[in-house]
Amino acid sequence: MSRHKTGDRFDDDDYPAYTMGRAADMIGSTPAFLRALGDAKLIEPLRSEGGHRRYSRYQLRIASRARELVDEGTPIEAACKIIILEDQLEEALRINEELRSADSSEET
Repeated sequence: MSRHKTGDRFDDDDYPAYTMGRAADMIGSTPAFLRALGDAKLIEPLRSEGGHRRYSRYQLRIASRARELVDEGTPIEAACKIIILEDQLEEALRINEELRSADSSEET
């Protein structure tokens, strides 16, 4: 579940530390909004042993970005697509930079 030992779980961006209610409070939304993001497949919360949704800090950053877009008038489905495209662009730019760095080091 976590890449880190037990004591470091709360430092792990991927550790599902927050309940739905707490997560909604943290991003200034409602539990229904978080459920809608899950329905749209933008974020998929992990489940506790009791079946309750649990969110990580990484997922809350994504949910917060979605809330910003929706607050600006973007439909939730479009907001989810925008966030996915932003994430893909960020990853492509990171890979491009790594490749450029590798090419530069081979030339020297």
